[in-house]
Amino acid sequence: MSSRPREAASPVTELPGPTLDEIRAARERASAVAVVTPMESSRFLTELLEVPVHLKAENLQRTGSYKIRGAYNRLARLSDQERARGVVAASAGNHAQGVALAARELGIRATIFMPIGVALPKLQATRDYGADVVLHGHVVDETLQAAAEFAERTGAVIIPPFDHPDVVAGQGGIAFEILEQVPDVTDVIVPIGGGGLIAGISSAFAQLEPELGRRVRVVGVQADNAAAYPPSLAAGEPLAISTGPTIADGIAVGRPGALNFAIVRDAVDDVVTVGDDDTARALVVLLERAKLVVEPAGAVGVAAVLAEKVTVSGPTVILLSGGNIDPMVMERVISRGLAASHRYLKVNIPLPDRPGQLARIAELIAEANANVVEVLHTRHGYGLQISEVEIEIHMETRGAEHAELVLRRLRDAGYSPRVDE
Repeated sequence: MSSRPREAASPVTELPGPTLDEIRAARERASAVAVVTPMESSRFLTELLEVPVHLKAENLQRTGSYKIRGAYNRLARLSDQERARGVVAASAGNHAQGVALAARELGIRATIFMPIGVALPKLQATRDYGADVVLHGHVVDETLQAAAEFAERTGAVIIPPFDHPDVVAGQGGIAFEILEQVPDVTDVIVPIGGGGLIAGISSAFAQLEPELGRRVRVVGVQADNAAAYPPSLAAGEPLAISTGPTIADGIAVGRPGALNFAIVRDAVDDVVTVGDDDTARALVVLLERAKLVVEPAGAVGVAAVLAEKVTVSGPTVILLSGGNIDPMVMERVISRGLAASHRYLKVNIPLPDRPGQLARIAELIAEANANVVEVLHTRHGYGLQISEVEIEIHMETRGAEHAELVLRRLRDAGYSPRVDE
């Protein structure tokens, strides 16, 4: 799924939101807390795209994501009177940690509303940064409403996660780092939730076109089940959608920010979407090939490359927007990624209920050099005859060709393996 690509006729130099000078100032301001994150080369993705591919590792940023940049810039620009009132934010993760750390560094009291059931590492990190955390609501909308009521009741200043010029300017500073680290970059691939990150980066690149003498293409990536930008761009205005379940929960936003949408509409070249299996595969690739721990939302740019959703013309930078992943979630996502890469195979096989059948199956799998991880046995499977049983076998394989070899060995021996997708 893709939005209509931006016309290439003329450079975009006038955009809503922050000016280039404001983005430069925001970068300087945020440098008090934000580090210049590494730019890692990827041989694997370079071979895949046949152009140099680099990974901008914002997963290694302080607090584990780029969010500290925009949060600090916004808080640093508050007046003395606003600082005295304190700040409030609602978030299930990265924004919470960014606001909490920025507030601590600036000596501002912060209250963060988080949904009940938020991942323990994110909750603990937010508290460790010194924020007063209030657990409220089972869905983000309830948490946002509670934060708004708190602000009205106490006078605390709401710090939005993406839809504010100061936040956009703070995130836009990444564009300057990209140009310093990869001066000949032609394409940049960026995850999109509400749009603050891609709005800042694309705005900076668009305004730099006259200075650079060329355009840097910016492509956004959303999760299939939380893709508000493609229909919004088609309609010409921000639209609210119902989001479905996705492992990329960090970008599961049901409506684009108004300012963010206006910038994306004019400055972003294309928006594509990826499924959870693609994202899970991307996490496994990043772990194995780049030795980087990335959260699902931060890996969708790599997922788009693996799924062949983007085309590039030269040196390409993929932004890894965050690395805050719960270890329990990581375990499940890695399992899914291995399955999507045909590295983990689960089959169900009906068998005659007589001795020796399981041993014969194990022998065939061993001959095919696959490794059995788990075996389940039942006489109560759907459609089984009284004289039949069914076994469910989980095994490790070495990819699609090896998985097909295992299945062929079983079929040639007279068995009927059913692959569980």
